[in-house]
Amino acid sequence: MIKTSLKLAQNTIKNFPSQINWHYSQAFALRAILESAKAENDEKSILWIKQIFDSLILNNGEIKGYNREDFNLDSIQPGNLAFEFYKLTGEEKYKTVIQKLHQQLKEQPRTISGGFWHKKIYPWQMWLNGFYMYAPFYARYGIEFGDKEDIADLHRQISLVETHFKDTKTGLLFQAWDESKKQLWVNGKNGCSPIIFARAVGWYAMALVDILDFIPNDKDNHLYRNAIIKAANLLITPVINCQDEENGMWYQVMDRPNHKGNYHETSASAMFVYFLYKMNRKGYITGDSKKVIQAADKGYEGICSKLTEDKDGNLHVNGICDKAGLGGNPYRDGSYKYYIEQPVVSDDYKGIGAFIFATLEHELCS
Repeated sequence: MIKTSLKLAQNTIKNFPSQINWHYSQAFALRAILESAKAENDEKSILWIKQIFDSLILNNGEIKGYNREDFNLDSIQPGNLAFEFYKLTGEEKYKTVIQKLHQQLKEQPRTISGGFWHKKIYPWQMWLNGFYMYAPFYARYGIEFGDKEDIADLHRQISLVETHFKDTKTGLLFQAWDESKKQLWVNGKNGCSPIIFARAVGWYAMALVDILDFIPNDKDNHLYRNAIIKAANLLITPVINCQDEENGMWYQVMDRPNHKGNYHETSASAMFVYFLYKMNRKGYITGDSKKVIQAADKGYEGICSKLTEDKDGNLHVNGICDKAGLGGNPYRDGSYKYYIEQPVVSDDYKGIGAFIFATLEHELCS
């Protein structure tokens, strides 16, 4: 029987556009497919991903559709593919891409306290989902290119998230924090957005466990590594506490599970399953690992219940929030009503990528 991760990866390849943009969601799905291909030693799929990615990169390392002056943290995420193909091929163009994106981080506007603005158009704001977009890349650069300050800075960013984003009632984290407290979505004195958006927490959870793939447990990085493991462990119980006991999934708005219109959201659920499985597989859990595995197994079963198969045998991932943000024009106020009224779609790349990653971890743990 073909593995679920491989089957979904092959479905996605078949339906993937030949022309892509320099965009985090497409790159996220491609990274997931790449991990599936590497697990199966599927050279054909690896070459296909390389060809798709190369359509955005000139031989001199220029990136089509990328503008550093936007200072958009989302634009860093595709750089993880550049790292992968630089490692596989040694081609200089990938190194040039990596260095260009790293230079953006070095020049990224910051809050007074030193946190990265999510984008230039969102001044004084840190966003939780942005953390996944740059943090694993930043960690990898710091270690592989020997920039120790990057690891110290990454630790600083995590400290700011842990200090400013935490919800004291649930132990979870809000989607965004406005240091200036001028945004209309700011709720009270803490400067945070008003509710717990599941996918934002999911991105952060994935980032924490992925960062640890790159930071070694040596004398230079021991303290930073332990701080990340601590932050990840602090997230486990709050995440499990919000899991639906009946079907194992997580709600779109995590802190209001019984409110009218709330629903089980697939991409975030897959991110949490990935996080829990990987925390266990890597030996990072400091508490009851049995409870963590039970939650991950139950969550995985719930996500699988959202899958459908068409007459051609293609798998479809359903129940994915299309997108959700804050501010902008038209203005997004971060209210409960806003989050539950965003379009729910099938086969969005954020959901596909998260589910492939979760399934790969499930298969490793089985």
